[in-house]
Amino acid sequence: MMKKLALSLAALSMIACGGGAKDATDTTKKAASVAAGAGGKIVIAMIAKSSTNSVFLAARTGAEAVAKELSASKGIPIEVVWLTPPAEDGQVQAERIRQAVNDGASAILLSASDAGKVTGAINDAVDRGVPVMMFDSDAPQSKRFAFYGVDDKKTGASVMAELAPLMKGKGKVAILAGNQNAPNLQMRVQGVKDEAKKYPGITIAGVFNHIETAQDAAAEVIRVNNAYPDIQAWAMIGGWPLFSQSLLTDATMAKQKTVSVDALPDELAYVEKGIVPVLLAQPVYLWGDIGVRTLVAKVHDKQDPPNAIIPMELVRVTKDNLGTWARQLKTWGFTNVNPEYLKLPK
Repeated sequence: MMKKLALSLAALSMIACGGGAKDATDTTKKAASVAAGAGGKIVIAMIAKSSTNSVFLAARTGAEAVAKELSASKGIPIEVVWLTPPAEDGQVQAERIRQAVNDGASAILLSASDAGKVTGAINDAVDRGVPVMMFDSDAPQSKRFAFYGVDDKKTGASVMAELAPLMKGKGKVAILAGNQNAPNLQMRVQGVKDEAKKYPGITIAGVFNHIETAQDAAAEVIRVNNAYPDIQAWAMIGGWPLFSQSLLTDATMAKQKTVSVDALPDELAYVEKGIVPVLLAQPVYLWGDIGVRTLVAKVHDKQDPPNAIIPMELVRVTKDNLGTWARQLKTWGFTNVNPEYLKLPK
């Protein structure tokens, strides 16, 4: 894994983002691009949860890179059109699915903010001949043909399993949980709780949800630490606050034990300084890479994956393999990897 590892949205954008001439121009361009899919081009509408979340920007990079590769190898234009809302909103996602279909998209690659709000739109898309593949956060009751991502309950359990020995099997744990409506995060929370039951000395202080931006997540960590001074550890089922460097100098965080999901460049400083001894990395670049490859095989080659669930394996990142992981991120096209980490022997 370490080695191998549109659309006419002008009105919608003005509602979701406040609107403006630039929004109208950008979405008109997307409309023309998606509509071109009807003329032989394969156009994949990519709808992640939030365009401000770094993990989804990494997935976009992977999707666009493999689209370029497959365009050359298959001799057919393949384009990824980014239709992700600026902030999490399942209803906006549903509207963008419908718009993508209306404007001639060949396929849709989606991470659900709220499965209940997008399932109807997914089913309508499939009924109209547009295949839908999920990544990261599934809508399992929908007609999507495939899902690529981690086993979320297992991921939550892995966070707690890493955290328990650091706590010596006792103390209070807070769960940082992002969007409370996201089905994948709900499953991760349950995984943390189930694993914690194996340790009689460990109690869950609470589950704390927040808007999925670095600033909001870091603010929630500080708020919770102030409100609950007896919290000794954090089980972060997503690495949102670690994209901000503000907690690197937080005295309370320095005393606590923390394990988190995700390991993108901005988060690696927390490993180097020992504030977060273990990051469980989702190879998020591959959400886009595998997603586009699977959709092109479906649309162009008429091939379905062997199984509807395509598993993603987590990568454990610590000081011991910080250099190896940093170089992997660099290979995937990340430009903000600390050069000092690239020099590390492992």
